[in-house]
Amino acid sequence: MTASRGRLLSAAILLSISFASPASADTCVPVPQTVAPDRLAALSRGFNTDGWINGQKSAPPSRELLQQLRKAGMSHVRLPVPAERVMLRFAAKAERDETLRALETALKQLTTLGYSVSVDLHPGDRFNRLHKDDPDAALRALEEAWSGLAQVIRSYPADRVFAELLNEPDVEADRWQKEVESLAAFVRQLLPATTLVVGPVNWQRADSLPQFRPLPDPNVVYAIHVYDPMVFTHQGHWDAQDPLHDIIDLPYPISASDPAVQMLRRDLQARGATKALGMLDTAIAIARDKPSVDQWLEPAVAWQQKFARPLIINEFGVLKAGAPRDSRLRWLASVAAYARAHCWGWTHWELAQGFGLVDSSTGKPDPGVMRALLGASKPGKR
Repeated sequence: MTASRGRLLSAAILLSISFASPASADTCVPVPQTVAPDRLAALSRGFNTDGWINGQKSAPPSRELLQQLRKAGMSHVRLPVPAERVMLRFAAKAERDETLRALETALKQLTTLGYSVSVDLHPGDRFNRLHKDDPDAALRALEEAWSGLAQVIRSYPADRVFAELLNEPDVEADRWQKEVESLAAFVRQLLPATTLVVGPVNWQRADSLPQFRPLPDPNVVYAIHVYDPMVFTHQGHWDAQDPLHDIIDLPYPISASDPAVQMLRRDLQARGATKALGMLDTAIAIARDKPSVDQWLEPAVAWQQKFARPLIINEFGVLKAGAPRDSRLRWLASVAAYARAHCWGWTHWELAQGFGLVDSSTGKPDPGVMRALLGASKPGKR
């Protein structure tokens, strides 16, 4: 990077942060202290560690990297556990036991370093198919998985390790409502004092919350995921068959009058990338009504005002392959600042892969990403 480009990038980051919503008591919805304030504070700044627990393919982060992030102010790690690896319907007992041992090792390391941890039951295609086709069998598999996970989790303080019941449930909203109430009651018997984390269907989007009712259990944090607009956050998609693979260098915010957007449209037209062009045009039209992250997240604010329950954005990120760096940092800064302004926690997706906050050339946290995420907040502060 040239010095002049570096100065321009720094200016863009500072500008984006300055335009983000400032933290204000007026924007924080009061919630009853059903979840202890120290637990909510622990969830305030975090990152996902996808791939840590994955058998022979596991890629645990180094202790040095975890220490660097903790020192920078990160307080929370969301630890995805592949659901099929702890369900005997899909895994041999030896594989299940190995996965639980790996979870034990990860929790010991993370809590020793001062992190709080959300154990996230993260399903793949096999469980999702079962979930759609055989509800009873799927619920039994979920209960079996949590019976094993709880054996590990209960060895740790309840104010340090939390239980996320299922990532992005892929069923109808009414069905999931009944299932998650049943599953939460089951897990509560296993983990009486543990804070549970649950979210709605449809990739846990903010606009899915209006169809989701809070659980009878008070000790629950509600999780949403933010990747809007997808044509921006997933441009340069890893799957060459996905239309988003054809979109690169799309800036944020998206505007029809932006020369870069106009140039991209002409390029897609010239290459005959009709599906990608259609997705881009749809995103341009939507941006007229939803020009910023604020508009995408308004349904979550309305839901919280109605029900007074704590919220966290525990997935948000931008695929690095195709997005302009300054736009990626601007988008990340806006989501993190919005969460701070509303007293929500946030957990970046993810650590060191395609969306990662680690600089692949140094193996260290990317300073620009860290500034965008942390903004003006200080370690130990909401």
